Amino acid sequence: MPDPIKEPTKESVTEPASHPIKEHFRLKETIVTIAADDQAHIEAAKTAIGVHRVALETYIHSDPYFQITLEPYACPKNAPEVVRRMVKAGNTMGIGPMSAVAGTISALAVEAMVKAGAKYAIVDNGGDIALINDRPVVVGIYAGQSPIKNLGLIFEPRDSITGVCTSAGTVGPSISFGMADAAAIFSDDVSLADAAATALGNEVGIGKESIEAAFKAVKDVPGIKGALVIQGEYIGMWGKVPKITRADVRHEYITKA
Repeated sequence: MPDPIKEPTKESVTEPASHPIKEHFRLKETIVTIAADDQAHIEAAKTAIGVHRVALETYIHSDPYFQITLEPYACPKNAPEVVRRMVKAGNTMGIGPMSAVAGTISALAVEAMVKAGAKYAIVDNGGDIALINDRPVVVGIYAGQSPIKNLGLIFEPRDSITGVCTSAGTVGPSISFGMADAAAIFSDDVSLADAAATALGNEVGIGKESIEAAFKAVKDVPGIKGALVIQGEYIGMWGKVPKITRADVRHEYITKA
């Protein structure tokens, strides 16, 4: 999970042709790392982030309650796409729509990249990741002060978008009522993955039994493929979780929000 930083900056790093391009991009509170094979795909993601942020900000201006509620929300039929997706995900998990904001922005950005021709596209929005990958990708899980470190998940090649979203009560600025060092959800619905990660993290207390009990929050929800929780020295998994490998997961590698 990301940790806050005082002055995040936008910077672009172009790697050799055989490696993806990675760019760190900030637009107000949205701070992402975008990876692709073509700069045009990066630009498509940035444009989409801008468009959907404007739509979201305009909607929040018309109804400030949307931004602060922690409970399910009644969505008007004429709400913009970003709002409708956030509401659907939050309502599914019985929590507020802002629980799905980062994953929804990630998904919409990757969808724009795919429309631009991308077969390899990753948007990491503060630990809420949407991706489509024509080669294996390893996603590291950062769990703060937990002794469980350098854990990576292998996402095999696929031709459709999927998501991995992470919440924590001990790491990062997001609201969580639990004590998880990392609570991750795997779903092809990235908005749902984000909201579900929040709901899962809310249920995690301290100790092995709390991890086992927490999975009840997500295991009967259609569309969720699997979940992983790290709490202190314990790790628990439910459902279909990507293959685990060792990865060099450093704090400085995290997309911080």
